[in-house]
Amino acid sequence: MSQPKVEIYTKWGCPYCVAAKALLDRKGVAYEEYDITMGGPKRTEMEERVPGARTVPQVLIADKAYGGFDDINALDREGKLDPALGL
Repeated sequence: MSQPKVEIYTKWGCPYCVAAKALLDRKGVAYEEYDITMGGPKRTEMEERVPGARTVPQVLIADKAYGGFDDINALDREGKLDPALGL
């Protein structure tokens, strides 16, 4: 099974962003990180891809929004994150 594309929108100094990246790192998952600390086009992109998203991190797997750290951590505890990540 191939790993789907994983993307994460983050801001500098965000403890939940650090936790989300650490969770993905522990699983050995490669991801693209987009820092939106200063706003700009990537923030606009995040808002378009994840309507209603105003906080970070925002984790997308295969272009599907999975929410933030609390959301992916809950999925991991339920055993549902690994299948989404193709693990």
